[in-house]
Amino acid sequence: MEDEVVAEEVELPSVVYAAPFIEGMEEEGDAQAFVAVATIPDPVLSFLRNFQQAVLDRSVWELHGIYEGAFNKLTEKFYQKSSWPSPDAVAGVFTDEDPILLILYKELYYRHVYSKMQPSLDDRFNSYANYCDLFNYILYYSTEPSDLELPNQWLWDIIDEFIYQFQSFCQYRLKLSNKGDAELESLKERPDVWNVLNVLNVLYSLIQKSCINEQLSVSKNGGDMGAAAGDFGSRPLYRMLGYFSIIGLLRVHCLLGDYAMALKMMENVELSKKGLFARVTACHVTTYYYVGFAYMMMRRYTDAIKAFVNILLFLSRTKQYHTRSYQFEAISKKSEQMYALLAICVSLSPQRLDENVHTLLREKYGEHMNKMQKESEESLPVYEELFLFACPKFISPSLPRSDGSATAHAPTMHQLNVFLAEIRQQALVPTVRSYLKLYTTLPVTKLASFLELTPEQTRTELLAYKHKTRQRRWEGAGALLDGEPAGPADLDFAVRGKAGDMIHVQETKPGRRFGDWFIRHIGKFDETIAALERSGAVGKQ
Repeated sequence: MEDEVVAEEVELPSVVYAAPFIEGMEEEGDAQAFVAVATIPDPVLSFLRNFQQAVLDRSVWELHGIYEGAFNKLTEKFYQKSSWPSPDAVAGVFTDEDPILLILYKELYYRHVYSKMQPSLDDRFNSYANYCDLFNYILYYSTEPSDLELPNQWLWDIIDEFIYQFQSFCQYRLKLSNKGDAELESLKERPDVWNVLNVLNVLYSLIQKSCINEQLSVSKNGGDMGAAAGDFGSRPLYRMLGYFSIIGLLRVHCLLGDYAMALKMMENVELSKKGLFARVTACHVTTYYYVGFAYMMMRRYTDAIKAFVNILLFLSRTKQYHTRSYQFEAISKKSEQMYALLAICVSLSPQRLDENVHTLLREKYGEHMNKMQKESEESLPVYEELFLFACPKFISPSLPRSDGSATAHAPTMHQLNVFLAEIRQQALVPTVRSYLKLYTTLPVTKLASFLELTPEQTRTELLAYKHKTRQRRWEGAGALLDGEPAGPADLDFAVRGKAGDMIHVQETKPGRRFGDWFIRHIGKFDETIAALERSGAVGKQ
């Protein structure tokens, strides 16, 4: 079959097209296909015809309206609890033989299945096969760049959904107890489906084809991106897919627990400037969430706080626009997760925040933060609760053991244990800090009596304080992994004296930002006046 040849063109390890699982569907005859088309509602038929025309015309603006508007409205009206018409039925509606039409429809079809229903094993296999066809079409269909044009939002969603379905399959594959013998046999026969090497290879191939890293490097040094783009990278389709694949690799490496590699993927992306990621809100949020999470797991709490505060401020200033988006719920959930992660980071590395963010943080997690900043048995369960709520769903790249000992939660529990081990190592840091803030000089013996430790144990805890509060900090230039080691910005100390028995404390209190205070209250005053004018309580001037 031609389809099998096309699928094998992807330069991935062991990629095999899933035709054996669906080929029987092609032999049911024209009569059943006619019946299937007849059951499609007229508005959906009209949508499919408009979809076909927009794709063939390469009309990005029309596709934008169809993708973000019409598809979601028809889903709410006809397919909230059922799947869209099957690809076989829709093939009878399309009058053009361009393979990309059905490939794009299948991408929407299976995404809807994952979103609204419980995908079967065949759905998972078929969706993977369709992604193989899609990336084959883009990467290897011709020696020339494809003239296909898609909206940026859809391009991001393709990469985002591709990784989500890979993540979902990895977790599904570990749940052996609720699977029958036939299902287990199918999984054993297809180890290539949603294989981690295949997924990584797709993302790296898109980056390489688009020359996006070369383009970003040239742009970072003040040059013209177009000079390094090449034939493929100059096309918006390849440039944006390559760029979104960088963000995708950031996410995948975080899911695998390789945080240094995750940040290394971003070495040519300038977070200090408004990059291409800002064109799609979901991509913008995903970028900062995973950058902040990677920093937190690498004990770079100050950099994590900067990342979370940056995106949370952006979301608070633009929230009126997000309420109209079909992704509003996903963005809101990610925002709540970032507030939880911010509460963890601020508890481990206290520092001044933007007052708007700080106010919301205290409203949401004030009680949690008070418990986390105390050296007691109460703090660890709070850290665990917030971590499990806010962390991504980690995955294992390896196949499950036949004895069923691995579970879908095992990768997450492993990362939780790594995180809690770090928390236990700095359990006394908040207590030591609270005492040091009360003095300018303090004998080691006196601090030891406060901590109920011996002087030698106290010196050990002071060394641990120095070590755990010293972090590498990114200064807004260079790669995200770069940075100079620095101690806490507001409090430092040195142990001096002939016997090394006197602690000298230096505390720096940053000045209050009066400008921000006035700007915030002027804004509140303007909102109050506008509300009164709308209610008619005061006349407009």
